[in-house]
Amino acid sequence: MLHFQRWKLILVFGIVVAGILFALPNMFPAATMARMPAWLPHKQVNLGLDLQGGAHLLYQLDEKEMVDDWLNTVRGDVRETLRRTHIGYTDLSQDVATRSVSVKIRDAAEMDKADTELKKLAQPVGGSVFAGFSGYDIDVARQGDDAVTLTLTDVGMTHRLGSAIQASIETIRRRVDAFGTTEPSIQREGRNRILVQVPGIQDVERLKTLIGKTGKLEFKLVDPSANAVQIAASKQVPPGDELVYGIGAPKGSPEGTAPIPYVLKSQVLVSGANLVDSQPGFDQRTGEPVVTFRFDAAGATRFGKVTQENVGLPFAIVLDDKVISAPVIREPILGGTGQISGNFTVAQANDLAVLLRSGALPAKLTVIEERTVGASLGADSIASGKKAALMGLALVMIFMLVGYGLFGLFANLALLINIALIFAVLSLMGATLTLPGIAGIVLTIGIAVDANVLINERIREEIRAGKSPFAAVDAGYSRALITIVDSNVTTLIAVLVLFWLGSGPVRGFAVTLTVGVIASMFTAVTVTRLMVAYWLRWTRPQLIPI
Repeated sequence: MLHFQRWKLILVFGIVVAGILFALPNMFPAATMARMPAWLPHKQVNLGLDLQGGAHLLYQLDEKEMVDDWLNTVRGDVRETLRRTHIGYTDLSQDVATRSVSVKIRDAAEMDKADTELKKLAQPVGGSVFAGFSGYDIDVARQGDDAVTLTLTDVGMTHRLGSAIQASIETIRRRVDAFGTTEPSIQREGRNRILVQVPGIQDVERLKTLIGKTGKLEFKLVDPSANAVQIAASKQVPPGDELVYGIGAPKGSPEGTAPIPYVLKSQVLVSGANLVDSQPGFDQRTGEPVVTFRFDAAGATRFGKVTQENVGLPFAIVLDDKVISAPVIREPILGGTGQISGNFTVAQANDLAVLLRSGALPAKLTVIEERTVGASLGADSIASGKKAALMGLALVMIFMLVGYGLFGLFANLALLINIALIFAVLSLMGATLTLPGIAGIVLTIGIAVDANVLINERIREEIRAGKSPFAAVDAGYSRALITIVDSNVTTLIAVLVLFWLGSGPVRGFAVTLTVGVIASMFTAVTVTRLMVAYWLRWTRPQLIPI
């Protein structure tokens, strides 16, 4: 146990040096590390919400809106399918309560053909190697001799909800990244909830506004023959039109003035799905903040055709069912680019550009829980965590020195290396350190010397049995190894269960404790053994000071 081959010696020494180098950046402020040479390690452990303050927001996805959108899509698909196959139909309707779309076929002789064509709208769910086939997202069934009903299945709902949650997480991440924050935590919670934790954020209200907007962008024509004011008063909207209001009162109007009403054609000419980029900017003529946008090839073609056919008519830009701008088309816009103006401030133009660039949410998100942690509270938590860690470290080191003398000093050196390895691994992982994570490090300090206590007590027993220093140390490490491995493996099993079943702070505790346990096994079994082995070779003691 006391013999080290050259490659083992180089490996152990390399791990220790690398651990210290990768842990060192955590000793300096980020500004100091930015001035260091690029070849030096720069990664630092990120501080969690409870340590540097920030926002904790729990969102819930509106399942009803998701179902409505899905039913509208299915209804449109049914209409397009029957028209394409020249099958006559009536009474095409949808029912949110039963999550179904029904249609009557005019000619009973075409029922078989209609049933066959409509069943093609049902898509299989699953089908992967691991999940297997789970069923279809739509159940197509005949109702009597002249009707077909398409019902959204539970399997399809679960699959679509999961896809919507994942798409929402990606959209939220793109929006949050625009704030330039460090390591936001965005994850699914339960069936239809998303937890957003953004450390270090200052303007929480702006963050909530940006995340909460659906970001559904549509371009529609304004109906020039309709009197929007009269229709808004009477609520008598012409067929094929819809009443939509602006985002606010006209500029310069008295406080309390109602938003401007618009009567728009229901048909969506171009949607935000064709948008590939949007950036804030300034109008060259007026100097006002605007948002420039650019379509993909399909969107540019459609946008150019629409503007070419409707020169001289007003064209509404609708965001989340609010008209943000309704300019008159002066000339065809054929380049696939344009700009949105609407009396924006610079911040509003920037947020709108981020909103459009990140894409629309699949459905509305509602805040059901909100917590804001102040930076001062986070600083107090860091101070308390440091105090606890330093006190624990000092007490453990004093105990080891008093109890085991020189061998206690070896254990203390290994303990410091152990802490450096923990921070090095956490830095390389890009892990976020929370208050429970600090608790895991403090607990690791005690666990780290536990192995050394077992080894030193075993060496004492071998000395009492009359063995020589070399034989006693060799037997101490050999016979304590099994006990050390067993105790640490059982700890790891419990910690892995915590990580598997826990979430948030519990997982942070589990991660730091796991890294700490593995590092402590390495330092206790390898690093201290290396120190003791070379000390024995250099000094050739007759008695062991333990």
